Amino acid sequence: MSAGSGYWIRGLITVVWLLSWKNIGAANVKVQGNISKVEDAQNYHIYYGQTFKVIKNGVDGKSYLLIQSDTRMAGRTRYCTPRIKSFVIPLSNFSADTTNTFPVSFFELLGLVGSMKGMTSNSVASECVLKWVGEGEISMINGTEPQQLTPFAAHFVSNVDQFQACNFANFAATGENTPLQRAEWIKFLGAFANLENRANQVYKTVKDNYLCLTKVAGAKEKTFKPIVAWMEYQNGIWSFTKELYKLKYVEDAGGENVDASISKITYNISNPDDIEDLHAILCTVDVVIDETYSSDAVGYNEATFLQNINIEDYSCFGFVTNQSLWRYDKRIQNLTALDWFDGAVSQPQLVLADLIQILFPTGNYNTTYFRNLAKGEGVVSIEPNMCQRDMSTPLDPTVLPCT
Repeated sequence: MSAGSGYWIRGLITVVWLLSWKNIGAANVKVQGNISKVEDAQNYHIYYGQTFKVIKNGVDGKSYLLIQSDTRMAGRTRYCTPRIKSFVIPLSNFSADTTNTFPVSFFELLGLVGSMKGMTSNSVASECVLKWVGEGEISMINGTEPQQLTPFAAHFVSNVDQFQACNFANFAATGENTPLQRAEWIKFLGAFANLENRANQVYKTVKDNYLCLTKVAGAKEKTFKPIVAWMEYQNGIWSFTKELYKLKYVEDAGGENVDASISKITYNISNPDDIEDLHAILCTVDVVIDETYSSDAVGYNEATFLQNINIEDYSCFGFVTNQSLWRYDKRIQNLTALDWFDGAVSQPQLVLADLIQILFPTGNYNTTYFRNLAKGEGVVSIEPNMCQRDMSTPLDPTVLPCT
């Protein structure tokens, strides 16, 4: 046998061995069934092993090692480093930092409220979670006292700047750039409870309904797209919103954002030139969504907006004469907690349906999150007695007619 033939045979044997090893390795880690694949969200990914999962959080750079409770690994592996934390799943219990507007509606859609045993504030916009608190099933805890957080298998937070203990997991749905990306964070929470199938089902329902509504909006006959301005007033300055998920909502509803046609974003009402420029722009707008923070949502009305805009003659404002001046504080709890930061995050199809109605009113649809200041519409106060469903079962997402 020649030397060349020997090298060739040895090379072939090596390749066969490597392929065999690779196939065996692939078979050992192949996972089927109850898994989630992240399709739209950009800020986290889930990877599966045989007895564990790893969630890579792109917001804080941390990896969460989720170890199945019925494995040897669960009894011998613990991580708590700046890079990786370990959790035994499914979680026996958990708590949430609700001081910073945590969307507890995700827990309701997964059917996990029964395992939620603590929260740091009752400032939540869920009537059923409030009912659970009132019945003593969820305890109020002090988020600034670490010893009150240690009994929980996981403590979910949405503020990456705060101190992160070993059982903290950062849930950053609101950091995504589109409504569907935000909603897909249900798969993040589902992985902690081995509820991937449920999370997949909910997200598919939400996404399918959202995309169907988008097609309906796109097919509406119109000579031009309604112009929408998201605006906020603070410390004497008006600004146009640049948050991408809000602009995406308008586009998907068949409208056009005013932001795309202007270069100046902020306007000081004490500056005559700024006021003139702002009024000129508003004369081209069909719909205004006023995002101004107010500690008195009930008392915030059209007169409040007109006073802040510093104008007496608003005859050229089409959104006023056509009664299309809105706020997204329609559903509110204790005058502080807006459902816009809760249920609207997990079920964006409801927001989209609202905006389609705002842009192309039919008169036979009641909005969920937006109230019309120009028509004197008030707020809906969220109370525990409004919870009329069985809390032991998951909340099903709302599927809106799509024709």
